[in-house]
Amino acid sequence: MVVAAASTPFSLSSVAFTRRRDFRRFSLPRASASLSQEAPPLLRAAHHTVDAYVKSGMVIGLGSGEASDMAIRYLGQQLRSGSLEDVVGVPMSARSASEAAKYGIPLKHFREDFQIDFAFHDADAVEENTLIAVIGRRRRSQEDDYILRQKSIVKAADEAVFIIKEEQYKAELEGSIPVLVQSLNWLAIAEEIDDLYLGDAEVWRRASVGDAGPLGGDFPIVTSDGHNILDVIFTTPIPSLASVAKSLETIDGVVDHGLITKTRLVTPNYSNLLFGRNL
Repeated sequence: MVVAAASTPFSLSSVAFTRRRDFRRFSLPRASASLSQEAPPLLRAAHHTVDAYVKSGMVIGLGSGEASDMAIRYLGQQLRSGSLEDVVGVPMSARSASEAAKYGIPLKHFREDFQIDFAFHDADAVEENTLIAVIGRRRRSQEDDYILRQKSIVKAADEAVFIIKEEQYKAELEGSIPVLVQSLNWLAIAEEIDDLYLGDAEVWRRASVGDAGPLGGDFPIVTSDGHNILDVIFTTPIPSLASVAKSLETIDGVVDHGLITKTRLVTPNYSNLLFGRNL
């Protein structure tokens, strides 16, 4: 796991995280070669992700979100200029497929047997010290159907980077954890999850339109695989995302969740990349 700091001289402004198999350290340039130091930090982090990790001939998992859009745009520019060649993208969502097509990146659809060299994605939050990432929090309805694909592509990649803002990187996270469940008995599953976190979290079924209350209203989201999405909304800081993931996985009917685990962090630093070993 890597921590890449795209920072001002005074503070960490944006960071990117990537998995590695060993411990190493090297200096991170103050700015990407393609941008000035005055460029927005998130844009510099996106450019640095492409400059540092994407090589000609790679198959790249293309993430979804503000920073991923920036990285996709820059990757397309590098392909058009000839700086990179023979790169193929595997989109994590309709949004990333549309962005990649707009900027001329060749695409292929994900299959479980694909060899993916590298992937980048926007995380909703990353837990300090463990680098466990949260993905799939509700932002826009068209993204709801892609949580499983996003997680599968990140896990399939030899290396994977999350590009986030400083405020998304915390020791004690709050907010929601999305959980995909079987739709036929979703209420019983929701009640079991609610019992796990009694007093610490609320469990709401995600609605396809607006905020329809805990039961999801008349139009709950049903994914293309036939799953409902439950948002486990923590009202207090979450002591351990690893414990949350482990407890959710013991419940019958839980298909998956928006936590990506099995990484850990050596100490972060303003101007270094720090590599951690997979657990």
